[in-house]
Formats: sequence, C-alpha cells, structure tokens
Amino acid sequence: MTKTKNQVQGDIVLDFFDLYLFEDCPYGDETTEILGIEGQGTLRILSREYGVSACADDLAAFYKKKGLNVTGYTEDGKEFGSGDAIFEAEGDLKELFKLWRISQTFLSMVCAIAAKTKIAVDSAKEVNPDVIIATSRKTHPGFRKYELKAVRAGGGDHHRNSLSDSILVTQNHFNIVESFGKLRSMKKIEIEPRTREELFKYAEIADLLLLDHYTPEELETLVPELRSVNPKLEVAVGGIDMKNIPKYARFVDVIVTTAPYYAKPLDMTTKIEKMEKD
Repeated sequence: MTKTKNQVQGDIVLDFFDLYLFEDCPYGDETTEILGIEGQGTLRILSREYGVSACADDLAAFYKKKGLNVTGYTEDGKEFGSGDAIFEAEGDLKELFKLWRISQTFLSMVCAIAAKTKIAVDSAKEVNPDVIIATSRKTHPGFRKYELKAVRAGGGDHHRNSLSDSILVTQNHFNIVESFGKLRSMKKIEIEPRTREELFKYAEIADLLLLDHYTPEELETLVPELRSVNPKLEVAVGGIDMKNIPKYARFVDVIVTTAPYYAKPLDMTTKIEKMEKD
C-alpha cells in the first residue's frame, strides 16, 4: 500500500531520547544489576559553571514517559551559576542510573549552546539593538531539533531550519544557473552573490543579501550603496569570528553564525541518592 505524505513523515518522528538511551544502555545496566541496586532514589544534575538553560522540559517529558517524577528544572532562557541544580527527579533507582549519563551530557551540550548564543546576542545588541543573531542549518545530524531550540533559549534566531522552509541562492547555485531574473515566491528571496557586480544586480530583486568575506570598513560604505538600489533590502553577513560580531553588528541586519553549535559542553555533575523509606 502506498503511504501518504503524512504517514511517511509520521514514521520518522522519533523520540531522540529513546535513541540516546539505546546507544548507552542497549542490553541493561550491568553495574547496577550486579550490585543489586533497587528501590527509590533522587537524581540532581548540577552545573559547575555559568550557563543558560535549554531543553530541560524535553528531558522532563522523557523522564515522565519512563515513569519517573520530575521535581524541578530550570526553564529555557534562565541563567544559572556554579552549584545550581538545573534538573531534579525521583523514582526507581535502576531507571535513574540508566538515564543519568545521557541526561547530564545532553544538558551540558544544549545549555552551552544557549549560553554561547546569549553571549553573541548581548555583544551584538550593545551596538545595534535591532540586529538578529541567527544560526545556520549546519547542525549535528540527529541533534538539530535541540540545537535550534537551544539557540532560541539564548535569544538567537534561525537563519534556516531546513532546505524546505526558505530560499537561498548560493554561489554553488550560481555556478550552475549563471544568472536569473526576478523570482516569485511566498518566501523571502535570499541571495549570496559572488562578485560586486552581482551584488548590485541582485540587490534589486532580493529581500536579503548574504555577504561573506567583507570587512566592517567595506560594509560601512557598501550597505548604504546597496540600499540606495533597494531601500527595503536587508543585509546579512556570515563567516565571521565571534569576537568580531560587535564590529559587524553596526552595519547589517542579520549575523549568521554556526559557532554556538560547537560550544564547549558545560562542566556538570550528577548526584544520585537513595530515598529512605517512611
């Protein structure tokens, strides 16, 4: 029987935490079993450094699915410091031991992404309150859902979620089609020209131009020239170092970056304790 589009999409909607758990505990926890650990316990994940919370609600939903009681977690976008507990749960000790490592690792990664995004956003908005820090679609395979959510938690936005939700004519597209006229679409038309000549040619028909390899000094004069061709034009810049974001933020509408996805995971620890019977 031929599957409909919705059925096919439904088949690939996965609970990624099930995958993470299967990777880490495919046939049971040998250590917990041999020690005969059983009963009820508590789990607390604490940070050893500053961070910004992200995706703890997703982790909480998985814990509840596994029959555990989530007693607290830090909401998306909230900052925390060294010693703060960002996730707490209680329930079957065997289950807590199975979920411990993947939970700590997951939060250490997404909270680091959120924190690095916030640093970028704050540094940019100090010089241009209207600038947008947007991350690319160069996410790690299988982790895009949470990386994108972590960026939002840090105050950033998404340049592109996927090939299906936006139009971006890149230099590789130009290598094939060479040139084109006005494009009609319900979505914004974004173009990445190869040359200065193409910049001014496509400024007339683009909603957004993506510029790479220009210095802030060049953009200071170039952007007003482009807007004289198309007053509604927005300008984005990519391929810049995080420390240079404030220099570029003065002259553009959007700064596209991949850097938050590669943030160093935060230093976290987990405490598991046995609950005493009443």
